[in-house]
Amino acid sequence: MIILEGKKTANDIKGEIAIEVAALVNAGGKKPHLAAILVGVDGASETYVSAKVKACEKVGFDSTLVRFNNEVTEEELLTEIDKINNNDAIDGLIVQLPLPKHINEMKVTEMISPTKDVDGFHPVNIGRMALNLPTYLPATPAGILELLERYQVETSGKHCVVIGRSHIVGSPMSILMARNTNPGNCTVTLTHSRTQNLKEITKTADILIVALGKVEFVTADMVKKGVCIIDVGITRVKSDKTKSGWKLLGDVDFGSVKKMCSFITPVPGGVGPMTIAMLLKNTLMSAKRVIY
Repeated sequence: MIILEGKKTANDIKGEIAIEVAALVNAGGKKPHLAAILVGVDGASETYVSAKVKACEKVGFDSTLVRFNNEVTEEELLTEIDKINNNDAIDGLIVQLPLPKHINEMKVTEMISPTKDVDGFHPVNIGRMALNLPTYLPATPAGILELLERYQVETSGKHCVVIGRSHIVGSPMSILMARNTNPGNCTVTLTHSRTQNLKEITKTADILIVALGKVEFVTADMVKKGVCIIDVGITRVKSDKTKSGWKLLGDVDFGSVKKMCSFITPVPGGVGPMTIAMLLKNTLMSAKRVIY
């Protein structure tokens, strides 16, 4: 059983990006610049955005953080996005989700220019992904592909089962794993809360990607010997065994399942760090005008 070490791989990618940024600046180019918009005060969002800002510093990017309180109007937020869209000094823009209920998240997503949509959520970029055209891939699915490629996990001809159909992970992952490329060329089954006989389906998976948001949902009796498991879930639960009083658990019961696996991602330290690394990679692509 091989652990797919996302933390180490993400650090490798950041190192590669830092070298490329230094070469870009030395050649007279400008530093890539990532802007993030954060609405309200949410502990998880604060943590994610802080990690993204630190990652920018580490690889030599410029970064801008725009903060709004929970009472910001949808119009004010859209106006700020338009302002950043038209700022040539900024290469990438992310709006940290979730947003307050009075703001339409899809309207916000559509307002971001596809050329600066380094989260890869804009319908234009999702469409380009579906057509296998050059685009910014959603960061978490892109990170999963990178892990599979760097650890040389065979995907061609394999049965990939995805649990969860979110627009952020499950749906794009099902498209990407079926593409005629490497990693890819899988036969893909996309499952969700209405899927019947889920256990029978997961037991046929050569590659199982779990993005459900339910703690330790996948157990050893749901998988076959030799499966590659990608655990996207991360939930904070109370624990009397840690100094903080909390611990992070995935959607997979790692302890019982690991003996069945050929490859598996840990939680934490698996998919999570890869998401930020791929966000940086997309921003560098934007700065270099690779796609648009």
